[in-house]
Amino acid sequence: MGKQKTIFTCSHCTAQYQKWGGRCLECGKWGTIEEEFTSKKDQEEKNLPQVQAKTIKITDIPQASTTRISSGIEELDRVLGGGIIPGSFILLGGEPGIGKSTLALQMSMMIDRTLYISGEESAGQIMLRANRLVKKNETLELSNDIVMEHITATIRAKKPPIAIVDSIQTVYSQEVDGSSGSMGQVRACATKLLTCAKETGTTIILIGHVTKDGDVAGPRTLEHLVDTVLYLEGDRYHNLRMLRAVKNRFGSTYEIGMFDMKETGLQEVPNPSEILLAERGDNMSGSVVTCLMEGTRPILVEVQALVNKTSFGYPVRKASGFDLNRLHVLIAVLEKRSGIPLGQYDVHVNIVGGMKATEPAADLAICIAIVSAFLDTPLGNETMVFGEVGLGGEVRSTRFLERRIKEAKNFGMTRVMTKTTKEITESDIQILHGKHIKTFIDVMR
Repeated sequence: MGKQKTIFTCSHCTAQYQKWGGRCLECGKWGTIEEEFTSKKDQEEKNLPQVQAKTIKITDIPQASTTRISSGIEELDRVLGGGIIPGSFILLGGEPGIGKSTLALQMSMMIDRTLYISGEESAGQIMLRANRLVKKNETLELSNDIVMEHITATIRAKKPPIAIVDSIQTVYSQEVDGSSGSMGQVRACATKLLTCAKETGTTIILIGHVTKDGDVAGPRTLEHLVDTVLYLEGDRYHNLRMLRAVKNRFGSTYEIGMFDMKETGLQEVPNPSEILLAERGDNMSGSVVTCLMEGTRPILVEVQALVNKTSFGYPVRKASGFDLNRLHVLIAVLEKRSGIPLGQYDVHVNIVGGMKATEPAADLAICIAIVSAFLDTPLGNETMVFGEVGLGGEVRSTRFLERRIKEAKNFGMTRVMTKTTKEITESDIQILHGKHIKTFIDVMR
């Protein structure tokens, strides 16, 4: 019998140490060092004979079928690249309560003979949640087994087209020491599921929770093992959900899927701009519409700004859905390059609907919204604004110009404020072109 040895491993970068520490010396993360047990092998077990790996010529490999399985959810198929590849290994991550299990259960209702394995809910609890869904599937099979050896044996015996494991933090392997959810258990269970998926041709969807930093709980190698990594994002105070692929071996990582959380499950949103602008006020100062590119999909969102005289010695800057550091930079540009005195004013910026504006194209809309609130001058509901703003106050062109303008036209807008060097074919759209931010501010004045 080999003796047990205790090592300490970083859950973020998998660096190993002989003793515990509060901070990983390799990646610099705090609180990621966890205890892990390993079996120390005897010396004769370590000195195993060296056996050459079996090789095969690439010309001798039979052509694999690329027929995809439709999930029955168009937005999900869009993110996956057209459907599910048989035998693929997919990781679905997201915050607790965001709708991961609901999305997986909805997909289970669309595909016959799906196997749903849950270590978090009983069969009765899953049934209660399934009763709220519109689509029913009498061939769906449920299991509450959390032993990985039992799960893989069941998959090999039944060979379902789709197997869902909810979640990776609840299952454990009898061959590995440690409790479920530990780094060793997560790594071992994921490896067994990967082998099972490739051998049986069953697509295995693994559900995992994310940490406060936005990473999937468990070792970082988990994301390296799987074929596709999907993240379900959204604000818990809003119903809009966004499904994003951050890794996809069989498709693009630029596409997103939009859903609306309802009592009957996640409802697909083919036109998110309509939902995001449905409750916009009429001719309100500080309100500007911009166009964000999420993948290849243009989405119109409302940017709101509020500027008021500060009551304290130091002005307050707040941002929701926008990077606060970037907001400080844009305010400095407005003061220095445009003469807008914001030093004694509080500035609050909000991206409506729980959306997050991360691309530089939102810079000009943020600036115009702040100026509109400062001057108390409405921009008008028929105008869309987008463009990147440099430190010199110059406005730079952005990609997907024509797609953004076309989306504005489809929503009934008549004027676009941006920088462009291209000739726009949309004749019924007025393009307000400017190279510097002062050009657009003068228009408002």
